[in-house]
Amino acid sequence: MALQIKPVTLWRIEVPNEPGVLARTLEPLAKANANLQVVMSYRFPGDPTRGAIEVSPVKGARASKAAQAAGLTESGIPALRIDGDNRAGLGHAIASALAEAGINIDFVVAQVSGNRHSTILGFDNEESLRRAAPILKRVARVAAPIAGRKAARKSRPATRKRARARR
Repeated sequence: MALQIKPVTLWRIEVPNEPGVLARTLEPLAKANANLQVVMSYRFPGDPTRGAIEVSPVKGARASKAAQAAGLTESGIPALRIDGDNRAGLGHAIASALAEAGINIDFVVAQVSGNRHSTILGFDNEESLRRAAPILKRVARVAAPIAGRKAARKSRPATRKRARARR
């Protein structure tokens, strides 16, 4: 599967770093049946008493109302979500392409599960996001053939074994 690249809106709240604050923040969203794909919670470096919670996506009036009830607001941080098949070196390819274009990455959150990956990239401003999107699409076009060649290499030995067995 090709990489899917799309802008995302992160909803954010700054919170005290204490037990139960994440559960209390997520409760209204759970009750509203919000289907969150990303939940990030972290303590601020240098201040063990404060942290932040960020979630995405918040879609629809019911989920938006629940997010607001939890104290979350749209963060305003320009961000892109990248989803697709994983391959070794993909993160490096993304980071290198953006660096070569002079685009600063504000933050990155990446995870691989099985053969799939999901990455969120935050940028300094909307202009950086707009410049990054076509670059990431080029990286995606390069990633797909490489992943395809890997799959072809894996299938060849089995084909050879079958050919030998027929002889």
